[in-house]
Order: sequence, then structure tokens, then C-alpha cells
Amino acid sequence: MCRVADPEPGFATLTLECDGYTTVVNAVPAAICPECGEEYLDEAVVRRVLAAALAGE
Repeated sequence: MCRVADPEPGFATLTLECDGYTTVVNAVPAAICPECGEEYLDEAVVRRVLAAALAGE
């Protein structure tokens, strides 16, 4: 985690690549550092996004 500032709620864009395919997922809930822009995703959110991507949604 960034040690400069406390992350704030926001949304990130997640790019997944597998077997030559690229999937872009927009508006993924994330905590974002207002200073450096580093994005942190909650484990439960990552699981849902990956499950949806693997299911082809």
C-alpha cells in the first residue's frame, strides 16, 4: 500500500490477458491513492471479475 496518502474509493480499469485474448473490464471498484494513483482491488472483487471473465460474460 502507498505510504503517502490514504486510498480513496474509486473505479479502475482491469486488463486481463490469457491464451492470446485480452479482456478489458471498466468500472471495477477499487481503492485508489490520490497521490500516486496506485489502485488496490479487494480480493472479493477480483474473484468476481475473474469468474465473470472465465465464464465469458
